[in-house]
Amino acid sequence: MTATDSIAEGSRQDARAFVYISNAEDGDIGTYRMLPDTGMLQPGPRVPVAPMVMPMAVSHDRRFLFAAVRSKPFSIVTFAIDGANGALTRVSQSPLPESMCYLSLDKTGRYLFAACYAGSLVSVQAVDADGRVADEPLQVVATGRHAHSVRIDESNRFVFVPTLGSDAVFQFTFDAQLGRLRSNTPSLVLVKPSTGPRHVITSADNRFVYVDGEMLGTVMTFALDAATGLLSEVDSASGVPPEANLVPGTVRGTQPGRDTERDIWAADIHATPDGRFLYMSERTTSTLAQFDVDGTSGRLAYRRSTPTEKQPRGFAIDGAGKFLVATGEKSETISVHAIDAATGALGPPRKYPAGRGANWVEIVSFD
Repeated sequence: MTATDSIAEGSRQDARAFVYISNAEDGDIGTYRMLPDTGMLQPGPRVPVAPMVMPMAVSHDRRFLFAAVRSKPFSIVTFAIDGANGALTRVSQSPLPESMCYLSLDKTGRYLFAACYAGSLVSVQAVDADGRVADEPLQVVATGRHAHSVRIDESNRFVFVPTLGSDAVFQFTFDAQLGRLRSNTPSLVLVKPSTGPRHVITSADNRFVYVDGEMLGTVMTFALDAATGLLSEVDSASGVPPEANLVPGTVRGTQPGRDTERDIWAADIHATPDGRFLYMSERTTSTLAQFDVDGTSGRLAYRRSTPTEKQPRGFAIDGAGKFLVATGEKSETISVHAIDAATGALGPPRKYPAGRGANWVEIVSFD
């Protein structure tokens, strides 16, 4: 089914769920309305931003969408989200210290975190009540090689930064009064060599932290100490389809002439809101791996991999946990997969048009 399929007159037109896709090569954000009962998308306007618009983040109150521009001059663009129709209105554009590959916010919405792969650093910038990001960072902190994401825990006290080139997850405490990071003790936790820790998420109950490994296609489970904010590795599970016959990857660009056609190349991870299922995108096979989550131990069990868009860098799950939307960097469509509530299995894709270099997905739902 494509976006040209008609939408039944009896559809719930009053539903308010919106999907935003950043298209790096076209320099814009695609907007869509999602019908929550069916997952069908109604494409809306493409909103111009700048070349190489990539990572995005949504404020916790759903009022603002933040998008990072990775072409010079590096910047962060804030858009106001119209809760009635999902329309984006540009609010401001502010400098970023570097080309940032990941954005997130603290739980108060007053601070924006950003991670820089090339510069091996993270930054903190203040955000005012109108969504404007301050021109000058409050803090720029050096990390291990190739910081690839940055996220705060549910208590708003601890921040984690996977560094792909150092095979380490850096651990920080966060002062929400001052907007400052401080290295925890110890400052990092090491993972298996040549794992390439990339993206990080926390469980809804804040007991576990999950990190995927770009070069091994694994997802690591860490127990989170609620008092100290320190991580301890519990387990690791592979999400690479066994039949794919892939080999461990390397840090891209470090071995000129290397044939990467069979390299493992994992990207993004997300869990359903109820925490029962976790998914990881693998770009070489263009698949989404599904894991079942043991709520007691936090351990993951690989179940299956589902084909999706070509070279899937980013995806997201809607607030009800019913649909997964995936992009492909080498595809000019996006896919909506229904999530089976009982098994977590992903249904066949329903495809819709996207721009060139589609790479990041945000879904905003309103009650």
